[in-house]
Amino acid sequence: MQPKPPSASAVDTRYLLMPHQANPQGTAFGGVIMAWIDMVASMAAQRHASTEVVTASIDSLHFKHPINIGDHAILKASVNYVGKTSMEVGVQVIREDPKSDVNMITTTAHLTFVALDADRNPTPVPPLKLQTDDEIRRHSNAKLRVNYRKELLKQMK
Repeated sequence: MQPKPPSASAVDTRYLLMPHQANPQGTAFGGVIMAWIDMVASMAAQRHASTEVVTASIDSLHFKHPINIGDHAILKASVNYVGKTSMEVGVQVIREDPKSDVNMITTTAHLTFVALDADRNPTPVPPLKLQTDDEIRRHSNAKLRVNYRKELLKQMK
């Protein structure tokens, strides 16, 4: 399998927060943001694996700032780490006020996906080809999270 750089599978998209996606305070429901994150992350994982993927876990999800009705939500997803059949994808959600063009990171998340073959069994994925300092940093941080999750699972058994 040929290694792929994270840039080859990265996904950027945007949504307009509408009133039916907001709570009584006029800010986004967390579940709406979570669904958008899962969607964009799965697209990045699928692009990297070139096959179907399933969400194995949402490893972290941090809401830092609200997104208001009428704001644009910009989602950026990138594969940070690849195992044998799984991938960690990082997602950043940025709130953009369309009136002022002011941007702010509102939410960050890390999700794990498993690639599936035609019989829906886990299948190997291409390794990452790290090219930039940012990709190397994200990979290094992801490796720490992967090792932490493995150690935590051992301790819980």
